Amino acid sequence: MCSEQTASGPVELPENHTSCCQRSPALLGELEKLSTLILDCNSYSSHVKFPYMPSVTTVWINKNKIGNLPTFVEEIRSKFPNIKILSMMNNESAPSYFNGGSLDQYIDYRQYVISQIPSLKILDDTEVLEKERAQAKKTYRMQRTREGSKKRKELQN
Repeated sequence: MCSEQTASGPVELPENHTSCCQRSPALLGELEKLSTLILDCNSYSSHVKFPYMPSVTTVWINKNKIGNLPTFVEEIRSKFPNIKILSMMNNESAPSYFNGGSLDQYIDYRQYVISQIPSLKILDDTEVLEKERAQAKKTYRMQRTREGSKKRKELQN
C-alpha cells in the first residue's frame, strides 16, 4: 500500500498506482509530499532502487526478500535522509527469534542499522535507545574507518 499525505490527511493511492510501485518504486518520486511508505510483501530484494525522497519519514518493508543488509541500508540512508521509522521484519537480513535468528544476530543487526542511519527513532517494533545508539556507533566505527581508507586507496590508484 502507498499513501500520500495531504493537508487533510493521508490518502491511499488507487490500486493501479500501487501495482506500478510494486514493479518500479522509482515512480514514487512523483509524490513529493509522501511521508509514509508501506511496502510489505512485495518481493523486493536488497538491490531495490528508490528515488530521492526527503519527505519520507517512515518505511515499512516487512516480508520481502532483503538479504544483503549493507546494500539495502545504504539505499535507505541515501534516498530517505529524514527517515525516523524503519521496519524490516521477516526479511533474511533482519534476523529475529521468529525467523530462526539468534539473540546475538538480532542485536548485531540492530546495531548495524542504527549505526548507519543515525536519524532512526524506531527500528522494527522497538524504540532506539540512546545507550543502544552509543553502542552501535562504537561497534561499527571501525568499519566506517576501514571503508573510508579503502575508498581513498581506490581513488589514489
